[in-house]
Amino acid sequence: MKRRDKDGVTPIFGSPEMREPAPAEFIPKHKTPAEIAYQIVKDETFPQTQPRLNLATFVTTYMDDYGTKLMNDAIGINYIDETEYPRVAVMCGRCINMVANMWHSPEKDDWKTGAVGIGSSEACMLGGVAAWLRWRERRKAAGKPYDKPNLVMSTGYQVVWEKFCQLWQIEMRTVPLTKKHPTLDIEAAIAMCDENTICIVPIAGVTWTGMNDDVEALNNALETYNSVTGYDIPIHVDAASGGFILPFIDPNKKWDFRLEWVHSISTSGHKYGLVYPGLGWVVWKDKKFLPEEMSFSVNYLGANISQVGLNFSRPAAQILGQYYNFIHLGVEGYKEIHENSMNIAQYCHDEIGKMSCFTNYAKKIENPLFIWYMNEEYDKTAKWTLFDLQDKLMQKGWMVPAYTMPKDIEDMVVMRIVVRQGMSRDMADMLIADINDAVIELEKLQYPTPSRIEAQKKGKVFTH
Repeated sequence: MKRRDKDGVTPIFGSPEMREPAPAEFIPKHKTPAEIAYQIVKDETFPQTQPRLNLATFVTTYMDDYGTKLMNDAIGINYIDETEYPRVAVMCGRCINMVANMWHSPEKDDWKTGAVGIGSSEACMLGGVAAWLRWRERRKAAGKPYDKPNLVMSTGYQVVWEKFCQLWQIEMRTVPLTKKHPTLDIEAAIAMCDENTICIVPIAGVTWTGMNDDVEALNNALETYNSVTGYDIPIHVDAASGGFILPFIDPNKKWDFRLEWVHSISTSGHKYGLVYPGLGWVVWKDKKFLPEEMSFSVNYLGANISQVGLNFSRPAAQILGQYYNFIHLGVEGYKEIHENSMNIAQYCHDEIGKMSCFTNYAKKIENPLFIWYMNEEYDKTAKWTLFDLQDKLMQKGWMVPAYTMPKDIEDMVVMRIVVRQGMSRDMADMLIADINDAVIELEKLQYPTPSRIEAQKKGKVFTH
């Protein structure tokens, strides 16, 4: 009988494609059956850390079946095609309203002033561009030069702000993070301001540490500064993580539009908004803070469509996922999930703090993430570093990152745990047990590891 290839009779792992390396340079000349192409791509990702064990990432790695199904159903929908998909545009507007009201927007219009982004990075860009254009317009109206704008924030910034300043040629003035000032030093930030400052950017949920800048204290200091100088320097809050934590965990804390000088806020829907990656939100206190030149219109999609984002086409799936979460979880559900994440993060924080070789960076957690470093006395004689602990944990499937802190405290190496929906107390116990086991193994070493030798060569001790 003649053998039939590629018609479902030949087993996947009996196929000739499985004997060949995966394509790397050129598109294959011939077709490959779908089930075999699927298996090749699937196998490429097999050795990776499972997403829920990745405690380095901030993005959502778990959604329930209904949320996942909704997003899969909408994977082929382009959000910007509002003529074909008008209900998606309505849902997006509803999400902006809900996010704005969650942050105590004073705007009275039925539709709040905001925009959707691919992530919090695009949302930050939009907030920064709006502040820059408003500043430039004020300078033009006053007949003053507008070629030397600057922006002020701490060295705990996320890299998007560096990109923003480079792309738009804005001087980035950074306030060092130190042991004395683990969050934004407000006095130092105000001292860096001048007539060319487009805005100050405090952070709610610093990527490096998990801590929050004191936005209310900054607002009060800026009120005094602006009234004395006559300047009009606003605040843009980068709330990539904290924007969805503070409203549910600490609703009475003033950090949002309840403060006079907070003119815009950005957040990440795909972090603690609990949606799979690809979603950010930015909201302005009032439409007067969104420059008209940021809104672009086209009519080649079948209708006049205005768009604020840097990207035009974008998937609708994440918008549906966000709207589903708002309906399904409500305030009660978000509060329960974030309280669980906070409790589990606090548990891990406390357990790691009990280990004699470690010291927690902060005494309490403000978001469901925290960092720690090696105890100073222990570190003097240790034959290993936190980079070695990272490698040990990777062998068990965990991704717990070790990294150096920003400028001025760059000799400090820390590790970070980010707790998200999908992390249970049982998983936390397994993680703590694996950390303990790894430390026991590392303490048996007779000779220093390569990372410890490298540190010794540089004359550095990996603590502080």
